[in-house]
Parts: sequence; structure tokens; C-alpha cells
Amino acid sequence: MIPRHYIRNAWYVAGLSEEFAVDDLQGHTIAGRPVLLWRSRDGAIGAFDNRCAHKRMPLSEGRVLDDGTLECAYHGLCYDPRGACVAVPSHPDGPIPEQAKLRPFPVIEQDGVVWVWPGDPERRHESRPPRTPEVADDGYESISSGPMQVPANYLLLIENLLDISHFYPLHDGNIGDAANSRIPVKLEEGEVDGNRYVRTTREVESYEQPPFLADWFGYDIVDRHHTHCMVSPGLTRVQMRVAPPGQLGTEAERGYVLLHTHTPVDGTNHVWRWCVNFKAGLMSRGDPDVSAARRFAEMFPSVAAEDLWALEKQQQMFDFPDEGYAEVYLRPDKALRRARQVFSALLRKERGPAVAPAPQVAAAGAD
Repeated sequence: MIPRHYIRNAWYVAGLSEEFAVDDLQGHTIAGRPVLLWRSRDGAIGAFDNRCAHKRMPLSEGRVLDDGTLECAYHGLCYDPRGACVAVPSHPDGPIPEQAKLRPFPVIEQDGVVWVWPGDPERRHESRPPRTPEVADDGYESISSGPMQVPANYLLLIENLLDISHFYPLHDGNIGDAANSRIPVKLEEGEVDGNRYVRTTREVESYEQPPFLADWFGYDIVDRHHTHCMVSPGLTRVQMRVAPPGQLGTEAERGYVLLHTHTPVDGTNHVWRWCVNFKAGLMSRGDPDVSAARRFAEMFPSVAAEDLWALEKQQQMFDFPDEGYAEVYLRPDKALRRARQVFSALLRKERGPAVAPAPQVAAAGAD
């Protein structure tokens, strides 16, 4: 059953670059791995097993000394920014055991985001972290939610993000309405930098925007181009472009890029971040003194809370045996079904043929 599994051989977001200050030791759990993130004084960020080589004490509970080494809070073993043990207080004159070193995890910092590879380090070159150029572009105003703990498998969030037919009824009255569910869906698949992606596109003309969107973009009736793309197991990219009818592609066009990162903790928990990116200088209609990005950041948490509620309820249902139950997939669900199939293929590649393929599901209204 896929919503209890996770993929290790993938790049996952540990956080935005701005979240990692020099000498701030951070402990994370990424795909079942205890990970220490540490930005050293030369500005480089390292990722290591978060367990001291001596007695498993989490090193994120330690401190960085004046000389720039990390001291374990339990017995005082000290490590340099490369993970090598350089001091053992209990026998200062004795040799340091060769195995007293920290296991590193591949880590890449790019475009304002820190990515960690928790899987087989020999396979890290099979893909590159997806690009997120808007986050580091001064032409955009970027605001992030910070980490949100979600008691559900991260595939359920990915399916949620690929599916806007749930905007009614779950988000009715804020970002959704029944008309959303009737917008035709186009499906596209491919691969970029070793990452298999699944993208949906929904285009609609003369659409009356729900209240939140009218507030952020300033238009009531629009033509809209809306894409959701699972770029990799760690990132879903949403892009919305709106303009008065007939004016997409002109100076009247407005929109955002909304990045969702989903980092598995284990089979039934993940960390979700959203990062919204509006063109700098775009002001909201709801409060003309507040930028569209900040207005979004004020209002969107209520939308995310609705999704969090639904994801937790879904995950709870996986505690029951199927006993003849089968999910029904509808015509707008093509991308969700393909996302599960992509995950199944990645799991089989990682764990071998013992991993079952994506389950067969009952189809209703499908092509």
C-alpha cells in the first residue's frame, strides 16, 4: 500500500537557505534518517548523521565552540565541519578511533533552498535537485510558511496538489467553487535532470474568481492558465496566470509561482512547506497598502488548514483493511493515478521487485 512508503533515493528540502544561520545546529528526520544540518563559519552547509559516533547522542543538542568545532552534549567528543572527530575529552592524549567520524549525507544548496539526499550516496548523481529560481530572484517577493508537520504520507499531499477538483467543497468560499471541478484537465509527463514529472494544465476563459484570488490579483472575471507539476518526490510547482478576458500575455497579466515542498519523515508523517512568489511590487486589492505576497501569506494558512484536516483524515483510513474496498478514479484524476505509478516504479527500483505496483482501482468516467 503506497501511502505507508517513501522513497529514499531522491532530493528533499530541508529548508530555505535563510533558515540556516551559521553555527545553528538543526536536527531533522528525512526519510527515516536522523540528519544534522550545520552551516559552518565558511558559509558551507553540511549534512551528517545526527548521532554522535560514541553513544548515539543527537549532535543537534550540542554546541559549537569558539574554535568552530561541534561539541557533543553527552561526553564532549568534538567534530570539525567535515565530520571528523578531533577531540575526545576522556582520553586527551590517546589516539582518536578511526571510526569516530560522522556519516555525511549529500547536500546541495541552490536557488535559496537546501536539499538533502537521504538514500544511497552512490546514486545521488542520478538526478539533480529541481530548480527554484524565483526564491533567489530579487524580481520576486518570496514568502514561506515555514515547516508544517503533517500526520500523513507525503504522497497524499502530492495527490492533493495535483487535484483542484477538491477546491469544491473543501475550499469553497476562499480559493474554490464548483466551477473549478468542471475545468478540463490536460496531462503532460516527462523528465528533467533525472526527475520524472507529472503536470496538469487547466485553462478557462471568462471565469469568475473566488474571493481570495480576486483579493490577491485584483480582477473579478479572468482568463486563467493554471498548472500543477509534481517536479520530483520532493517538490510540486504551481503556477497561475490570470488577466481580464483576452489579455493573457499582456501587461495586464498577474499571477504567482507557488512552490510546495514535501519531505517524508516516515511512512505516515511528512513536513510541508509552501513558498509563494509574486512579482515584486504587485499590491493586493483587499488591502492596497499590503503587497499581494504578504496578503497571500496572511490568508492562505486558512486554506492549508483545510488540506491538513483532510490529509489527516485520509491517512487514518489506511489503518483499516481494504476488505474489498477500491478507490474510484475519475476523469480529472489521471495525474493522481500517474503519480502513484511513478512512485511505484521508483520504489521498485530502490527496493526491488518485492514492492507491489500501484494498486488497480475502479474507474468511473475515465477515458
